[in-house]
Amino acid sequence: MQNNLKVWRAREDLTQEALADEVDVTRQTINSIERDRYDPSLELAFKLAAYFDCRIEDIFTYHPDEDT
Repeated sequence: MQNNLKVWRAREDLTQEALADEVDVTRQTINSIERDRYDPSLELAFKLAAYFDCRIEDIFTYHPDEDT
């Protein structure tokens, strides 16, 4: 799964720490998602989409044909 979370965060001029606080995770979790080292839970994906007032698909894209 790929994401453009860093872009969404930059649009709001948010630090990783500030976003982490808003969605109740650690800064390291946000960093790991942005670096494609961690796929968020469905609950966290919904929280991020709700925070940015967008669809999950606007932040995350899934390509089942690609190897992980």
